[in-house]
Amino acid sequence: MTKCGFIALIGAPNAGKSTLLNRLTGAKLSIVTPKAQTTRARVLGILVRGEAQLIFVDTPGIFAPKRRLDRAMVAAAWDGAGEADYVLLLVDAKAGLTEAVRGIVSQAMSSGRKMALVLNKIDLIDRQQLLPLAQDLAQLAKFEQVFMISANTGDGLDVLLDFCTAKLPESPFLYPEDDLTDLPDRLLAAEIVREQIFLQTRDEVPYSATVETESFKEQNGKIRIDAVIYVSRPGHKGILIGAKGARIKELGARARTELTRLLETKVDLFLRVAERPGWDEEAARIRATGLTDPKT
Repeated sequence: MTKCGFIALIGAPNAGKSTLLNRLTGAKLSIVTPKAQTTRARVLGILVRGEAQLIFVDTPGIFAPKRRLDRAMVAAAWDGAGEADYVLLLVDAKAGLTEAVRGIVSQAMSSGRKMALVLNKIDLIDRQQLLPLAQDLAQLAKFEQVFMISANTGDGLDVLLDFCTAKLPESPFLYPEDDLTDLPDRLLAAEIVREQIFLQTRDEVPYSATVETESFKEQNGKIRIDAVIYVSRPGHKGILIGAKGARIKELGARARTELTRLLETKVDLFLRVAERPGWDEEAARIRATGLTDPKT
């Protein structure tokens, strides 16, 4: 009998959920940047180990929401946890037991869900600090197991995978064995462009911008992608375009290189930037990111 199930990765922003998803599946499925709140919608990463299919759910970081977009992101994280067969709570070991982590643990335990604690980024701290941190967290919740890993180096992941596999219910595979994700190519293209916005612009711009794929066409052995970057403020449009269009050209060039690698074919990428104040309160823009609109 085969086994199959969903394992949700939850935690505060920058806990390393997307890095872990990419490391476990061996593919770039979630964009990763040094900045918090990079992930906006849930992303599935599918891994087959023998007779088991593990479907990892990368969720947005949980934080105090302010905008309609923020509320949709946080709702997506909790929905991912609620619908999964098992939950892994990731904690940035270097950041430690923050108030954000306390709040997440409290809410997660109130749901009655069984979960394991995963202390990530152990390569960045003195190992002697790990046991006291685990003990402090254990006083807040009854975790079934505690794992100490580095998603960046891969340290500790084999043991974590063995545990997750054991937690799966008996079930036929839900996805073809060669599938890595359910992320549509159109959304993948938009996410890769958004990743470059995070990497190439200063802090406030990425959080005020969203990317939508307007057209995705396969023709003459290559793919043509047309995408629009919506920004909230006039000044951000100028930053993204840059002097004589230098910034948008560089952003497009790097995104095109990454998409060519991921899609394994030549890609022509055409970007435009449009000012759209309040896009993060628009239901249509929120749905375009892959999120469900919270409607309030």
